[in-house]
Amino acid sequence: MRTGCHKADNEVNQYPVMVLEDGCRTCKESQKIKVGDVLEVGEDETFPCDLILLKSSREDETCFVTTASLDGESNHKTHYTVPDMETDILSLGGTIECEQPQPDLYKFVGRLSIYKEHQEHAVRSLGPENLLLKGATLKNTEKICGVAVYTGMETKMALNYQGKSQKRSAVEKSINSFLLVYLCILLSKALVCTALKYVWQSQPGQDEPWYNEKTQKDKDTNLYLKMFTDFLSFMVLFNFIIPVSMYVTVEMQKFLGSFFIAWDKDFFDPEIQEGALVNTSDLNEELGQVEYVFTDKTGTLTQNNMEFIECCIDGFQYKYRDSGGELDGFSAMDVIDGPVNHLQQKAGLVKEELFLRALCLCHTVQVKEWAGQEDGLGGLAGDQVDGGYSGPAEVPPAERQAFIASSPDEVALVMGAMKYGFTFLGMESKNMRVMNRNNDIETYELLHVLNFDPVRRRMSVIVRSGIGETMLFCKGADSSIFPRVRQEEVDRIRLHVERNATEGYRTLCVAYKLLSPEEYSQVDSSLQEARLALHDREEKLLKVYNQVEDGMSLIGATAVEDRLQEEAAETMEALQGAGMKVWVLTGDKMETAKSTCYACRLFQRDTELLELTVRTLEDGGRKREERMHELLLDYHKRAVKDAPPAKAGVTRMWSSANQDYGFIIDGASLSLLLNSSTDTSHYKSLFLQICQNCTSVLCCRMAPLQKAQIVKMVKNSKGCPITLSIGDGANDVSMILEAHVGIGIKGKEGRQAVRNSDYAIPKLKHMKKLLLAHGHLYYVRIAHLVQYFFYKNLCFILPQFLYQFFCGYSQQPLYDAAYLTMYNICFTSMPILAYSLLEQHISMEILLEHPILYRDIAKNGMLRWGLFIYWTLLGVYQGLLFFFGVRLLFSNPALQDNGQVFGNWSYGTIVFTVLVFTVTLKLAMDTRHWTWINHFVIWGSLAFYVFFSFFWGGIIWPFLRAQRLYFVFATMLSSVAVWLVIFLLILVSLLPEVLLLVLRKPRGPYSRQMKQQLPSSGTSTIFMLSQTASTHSFSWSD
Repeated sequence: MRTGCHKADNEVNQYPVMVLEDGCRTCKESQKIKVGDVLEVGEDETFPCDLILLKSSREDETCFVTTASLDGESNHKTHYTVPDMETDILSLGGTIECEQPQPDLYKFVGRLSIYKEHQEHAVRSLGPENLLLKGATLKNTEKICGVAVYTGMETKMALNYQGKSQKRSAVEKSINSFLLVYLCILLSKALVCTALKYVWQSQPGQDEPWYNEKTQKDKDTNLYLKMFTDFLSFMVLFNFIIPVSMYVTVEMQKFLGSFFIAWDKDFFDPEIQEGALVNTSDLNEELGQVEYVFTDKTGTLTQNNMEFIECCIDGFQYKYRDSGGELDGFSAMDVIDGPVNHLQQKAGLVKEELFLRALCLCHTVQVKEWAGQEDGLGGLAGDQVDGGYSGPAEVPPAERQAFIASSPDEVALVMGAMKYGFTFLGMESKNMRVMNRNNDIETYELLHVLNFDPVRRRMSVIVRSGIGETMLFCKGADSSIFPRVRQEEVDRIRLHVERNATEGYRTLCVAYKLLSPEEYSQVDSSLQEARLALHDREEKLLKVYNQVEDGMSLIGATAVEDRLQEEAAETMEALQGAGMKVWVLTGDKMETAKSTCYACRLFQRDTELLELTVRTLEDGGRKREERMHELLLDYHKRAVKDAPPAKAGVTRMWSSANQDYGFIIDGASLSLLLNSSTDTSHYKSLFLQICQNCTSVLCCRMAPLQKAQIVKMVKNSKGCPITLSIGDGANDVSMILEAHVGIGIKGKEGRQAVRNSDYAIPKLKHMKKLLLAHGHLYYVRIAHLVQYFFYKNLCFILPQFLYQFFCGYSQQPLYDAAYLTMYNICFTSMPILAYSLLEQHISMEILLEHPILYRDIAKNGMLRWGLFIYWTLLGVYQGLLFFFGVRLLFSNPALQDNGQVFGNWSYGTIVFTVLVFTVTLKLAMDTRHWTWINHFVIWGSLAFYVFFSFFWGGIIWPFLRAQRLYFVFATMLSSVAVWLVIFLLILVSLLPEVLLLVLRKPRGPYSRQMKQQLPSSGTSTIFMLSQTASTHSFSWSD
């Protein structure tokens, strides 16, 4: 393992990098890069450190990168060079001032001072759009030059790395607690016996009887030393109460049990030809205890594959039909939100074309030509996630294109416009080229791009047409567009947008505005002035954006489907039905993530959303901190104080009488919450209480380290709930390592998440069976194993303790040494191991059909103190019965036909025989799922005990000084009374369990339904006492 880590480290540290130094290019190892070095990076290369972009090979002075290893987004993001840079980088001189290293991927503030001879130095402001992060990959750009600002462990990628922590399951913690109890019992037994020994010896004639006089050495020994020695002797005699062999059995059970996950054919994915992977077997049972699920969005909940579904123009719904009779497949059908209720009514041709031009122009999409390249189709392979081939069948092969963009929904809108006859051909210098329905090419000069931001929730472009008209096209969320257009236009489109939103589609509204030359001149100067500001640049730009994006005309709306992973909604619904709280942690935008939550049914139509984002913090007009505290108190009152208490065992989502709440927070608000200058712990506590009372929580624009902070906050909250994180990208590694259980998905974003996870599955849908079936069964098996081991060891050693009261506390063993050694190793080990591997108290089909059954074992339900005390009392009852039942037998002196009496070894052997048969049959009664392996090990263990006892006592062993059991077992079984007592004691010992099974009624809301649906096959043919049964699940079952 160490060798592998060193190899990986060396591979990264010794990666060759081109550095521009002293006017020439030199090659360096990446570990030797210093802050201030100017680097040259080529296409498809990964940035070795955080860089400020100085120069790009593209004409528009931009470059495209993918940041899948940082935020999980596989789409292309656009970055810009520092404005007004010198063309000759080799002779450039300057100074960069920037903030201290910090992990937020989306924040960067700095400035560049450029020095020239005989001129005053120029100052350029630097922002996140100029910063290229380590781990990102250069795409669709031949090469760039950048200056290193953060290197090594100061890069944002390194600051977001979460170190590995030791993971221990809740079962292990319970075992340690139970072990302390039994250690106390051991000490108590040893102390009691030691004290009673010296009390008994203090009586006249007991310490030194006439037949056992003390030697001089015994008389000279210190009394306290003798007492200590006796105490240790009793500790050795009773030490078998501590189930040391249980730890070996538990490890075997975990290791062998993990193979069942890897062997499960339902986890095999034919697409990648792989199944599930188990990286650690120590946490199998933890899969059955999960209370919180933290999931990534992109690549985990969704396929990140957008498809244009339909649009609405001037109130009329348009849906693409492949075989439609109309030109370019542009057909319309009447809907309830149309202004006229007649079939085949359409908006005017002018409105249609204006809408399609808006889709072709209002975006940041770039076109990558791939036909005719040397690599043929291979040139497209890396960009398929961003749209792939996007032309319709009519487009000639030479015109086929691949679209790349910072957001996949932008690609979907451009491709949607292509279906209806308007094709975006790409950029030439600052001109955008569009092919219309008549195959005429229109050219528009791109004047300004008003980028999307989470506060405005819209983006705009200002373009100049070929006839000199200056137009602004804007698209954004309905809540941000509707207040900026005329109300009568809103009424025509609102119903369409709301209907699409409830169907789980991502909706955007499209508007436009004609700008007069005077208006544009004023907007242009205001934008230039705001972009050069060193202080409060974002606020000044926002003010200008809001001024120009006002008084627009609404054209229509679009509906785009972000395809979910297969059965994603059903899986999330099942997890919530099992009582788990699902949190979505994503680096994506809030609108995108919110749509996904609705589509996955994490947010329902009647869910009230409580939002703590930059947008809501800006609404109050006060300081962000004050506004955040006010919102937290308001949300706490609504979701916690005013909410009716949930019934025990029922989450709020299952009660229709109560209001469901969903909580949304973004990365900036979380940073403000965690770094608040006031009482952080109080507001963090409020935040946690609100989230824990919500059915689902969405955390968007999260940096990888923030994801881990969220998981850690919940993990360390009151009650220490069991957490699970699932993701598919390198950006999810931190939260996967932080959670109690980490699951990686074998997705398209590399295998870093898989390598760092505890379990890896091909698809999200497999998590349902992994938790509800495998997790449930693993927990039940190991919980029963733990309780059973403590119980059988107490049954074993209690008669030994009671025997001391009848042998003068002389440390005389009740059992032979061979029995003491082989009880846990041979006689009782295999049945419980087989049980812990194969038991299915409820079949997997029933567990998957009824997720609510998962709640029965929640919060370590089978290892609670109440059940532990029950098993302990059962062990005490049976131990007392074994000892005094056999003592009652021995009250008759003539147990053999020849009149001879049995000795102490016969006494111990009878007790031991009853003990072995009772604890083994107790396990047989608990077995609900019988296979040939269970039959073999249970009846085989009992047969082996009988055979061993005959064999061990039937031969004179030369290596033994004393043959204690010579013919004891055979002689013992020659007595009819012994046979009768053995049968009676076994029956009476198991009687409470039999009565409990017969008289106990099934409880719970699904008990009657479960009873009707349980299969008849797989029940025990020996004991028809179980309330549930199971179909056989393994190939070796009978």
